[in-house]
Amino acid sequence: MIDLVQPFWKPADWTSFDVIRKVRNTTNIRKIGHAGTLDPFAEGILVLCFGKATKRVTEIMNQEKEYLAKVRLGITTDTLDPTGRTTERRPVPVLTEDTVVEVCNKFIGTIQQVPPMFSALKRNGTRLYRIARQGKSVPREPREVNIFSIDLQGWSPPDEFDILIRCGKGTYIRSLAADLAADLGTVGHLAALIRTRIGSFCESDAIQMEQLPFWIPTEA
Repeated sequence: MIDLVQPFWKPADWTSFDVIRKVRNTTNIRKIGHAGTLDPFAEGILVLCFGKATKRVTEIMNQEKEYLAKVRLGITTDTLDPTGRTTERRPVPVLTEDTVVEVCNKFIGTIQQVPPMFSALKRNGTRLYRIARQGKSVPREPREVNIFSIDLQGWSPPDEFDILIRCGKGTYIRSLAADLAADLGTVGHLAALIRTRIGSFCESDAIQMEQLPFWIPTEA
């Protein structure tokens, strides 16, 4: 039995469990745990733990995460991401780069965040996304999350910007995108997402899916 922690690079349009299934089938290692999934539309670091190293899942999930996010203003969806149904369109005010930076800075620190309906959280034993797929919405209690930094990486006026986010466990980047849009006087959604780091694990450490057939797992 191999006891190993190894990051993989999840491609866009794969589920996190597609990656796990592919790794399991390729390596014939059955005991594999993940340290935090990614939405199917997103790409980036997915840390897998093999064998006895599955005991480290919680430890790794608690580590700082880094995301590169593209926020699109003026349109929101029921999922708060590009896979959802458009639910509202609203004009985008005339904005400057300085205004976008100023609003981003307001969300740095310990903040209260309402989880999205399309999430795996449970209410009375039922996953919220199952309720959302029925066209329903239920009240969600705000949760405390930590945002360590938000750095503007690109501003494409009038309605799109890219930000690099360092945050703690449990942060929903989709909710952050919607909240930023609201503070900018409009609606918005998360148009694209890349998880660039979990703790010390980054892309240079990750196994790409095309490399998987040639990867030989060995313990450190």
